[in-house]
Order: sequence, then structure tokens, then C-alpha cells
Amino acid sequence: MNLFDGVSAAGRAAIALMALWLLPASAAEPDRLDQIDFPVRTVTVVVPFAKGGPTDTVARLITAEMAKTLGQPIEIENMLGAGGTLAATRVAHAAPDGHTLIVGHLGTHGAAVALFPKLAYRPDKDFTPVALLTEMPVLLLARKQFPPKDLSEFASYVKSHTDNLNVAHAGFGSVSYASCLLLNRLLKVDPTGVPFSGTGPALQALVEGQVDYMCDQIVNAVPALREGKVKAYVIAASERDPVVPDVPTAREAGLPGFQVGAWTGLFAPRGTPEPIVAKLNAAVSRALDQSDVRTRLTDLGALVPRPEQRAPVVLAQLVQEEISRWEDVVKGTTP
Repeated sequence: MNLFDGVSAAGRAAIALMALWLLPASAAEPDRLDQIDFPVRTVTVVVPFAKGGPTDTVARLITAEMAKTLGQPIEIENMLGAGGTLAATRVAHAAPDGHTLIVGHLGTHGAAVALFPKLAYRPDKDFTPVALLTEMPVLLLARKQFPPKDLSEFASYVKSHTDNLNVAHAGFGSVSYASCLLLNRLLKVDPTGVPFSGTGPALQALVEGQVDYMCDQIVNAVPALREGKVKAYVIAASERDPVVPDVPTAREAGLPGFQVGAWTGLFAPRGTPEPIVAKLNAAVSRALDQSDVRTRLTDLGALVPRPEQRAPVVLAQLVQEEISRWEDVVKGTTP
């Protein structure tokens, strides 16, 4: 999978040039960044979903290393509700001093604009992007005893039984919700959605056979897959993932439009001073360069962005692209 799969060719070129131009601000001037009087107290990173879920796992791995660089504790605050938008609203209105941040993703900073007409914030205007953290491939999963053997059979079965099927998700607007919304739009089906407080509880319901299928990030799904508790039909990516090499891509299985990169990014409130953003960005980059952090993330199936993909401008452009893409999905005008 490519972190720029959803970005136009012109956009990719512009991002690459701007990222390379901006890279020295966080990577080549450590002495200058060390002189910035920040942080002066504990930094709070708000995670808009439950503890133990994919977003939470990524946040804890990376911020633990960031705290060593910044010289102050980083506290994770899990704030649930409304597909992560309550947490995003809180951070959007926090003081722009770098001490309150959020780990956002394609749900809170992409699909939410189309899904919540009265959204209390604008992802591309009310936040200052800090850095792209990871991308998590999404898997189409089903309960172990679900009859279809492959995606072709899955599509036929869901179309003929849609009124009797249910799909689990982590709440309206979550990555799991948006991903399966795209899938169901492509298949032209409308099963019953069953919301949970996070993908952890949703996956557990799938394991127990209480729901039929779901779309989940690989980091959450791998343990259950390895233990044979659920089945995976496809990975919504351009390439197979080495963590689950036997799971075909959606394109290989005949559904090329099912492409979802469940990226996560670190954001500060709008108006956060550039020197503070640069110092946070440098701390993220240093964390992602640590071999133990990279190993733990890749073992979970996550993709770690290259240095040039970590510049704030890359995340800003990604947010704009995602807002546009998910507006089309929600309207039903999928590719």
C-alpha cells in the first residue's frame, strides 16, 4: 500500500517537493529546536477511541518514545463518542500551545465532514498538522462460520441475504464504519449496522458469532486471525501485507475500488506556533526511526512513513484529499 494512493499525481509531486524543502526544519536543526522552551508541563494526547484499539495502540507506542525526546511526560486520554468527533472538537478548541494534541485519522479528519452535517470543527481549518504517524491496512473480516469462501462468494451471499445480515463497527464515523460503508456502496448492499464502543468490542462480537462481518485495521485483527477465530477475505490495499501474506488484495479478488488506508496523524489546535510544531514533528520522526518502535509497528502490520512523508504539509494535503474522497463515498458516487 502507498500512503499517497488517494492523492493525485500532481498532488504527490507537489507534496514531495514541499516536504523535502521543509524537512530541515525538523530533521537538520536539532540545536535550534532544543532551544525552544517547550514543553513546560505534561503533554496530553487525546485518542478518540477506546484503550487497546488500533489508534490507541499506535498512539501509546509513538508517544512513549516522544516523551523521552521532549523531556516531559505524555499522557494519553481516551475520549469516546460520536465517532471520535467529540474528542476532535475538544482539541480544536484547546489552547494552541502544543500541550493538547490529538491522534486523528481518516474518520475524524476525513469522513466526518460528510457524515456529520453539523460537525463542530473543520479538519482542514481548525487544526495544525504535526506529522503522519502510520497507515494501517484494512481487512474485510467475517465470523469463522460465515458461509462464503472467497470475496466473489461473499458478494453474492451478502446481496442475497442483506436483510438478515449485520455488520459491526466502532461507531458512526469510525474507520471501521467508513471502510465498510465504502464496501457496501461498492456491492450495493445495505445490511444492518451494529455499533460498538471500539473495534476491540466489535471484533470480540465477531469472534463470538454475534455479528456477521466487519472492516477492521490489521493491528486489531491479526491476533484473532492467527488463532483462527475469524476469517479474512481481502485486504483493502494495493499490495499484500507480509503479516497476512495469504490474504489477497481487493483488486486481486475482483473489487479494485475497495482501497482504504487507515492512516493516523498527530494534530495540534489551529494557531500553534511553528517552532512548537517543528519540535513535535522532530520528536515524532525520532520515535519512528527507533528500531524497536518500527519493529513493533511493522509486526502489527502498520506501515511507517518515510522521512519525507512525515512533514506537516503531507498530512495537511492528505486531510484535504480524504475530505473530498469521503464526501463522494457518502453521497454514493464511489469510483
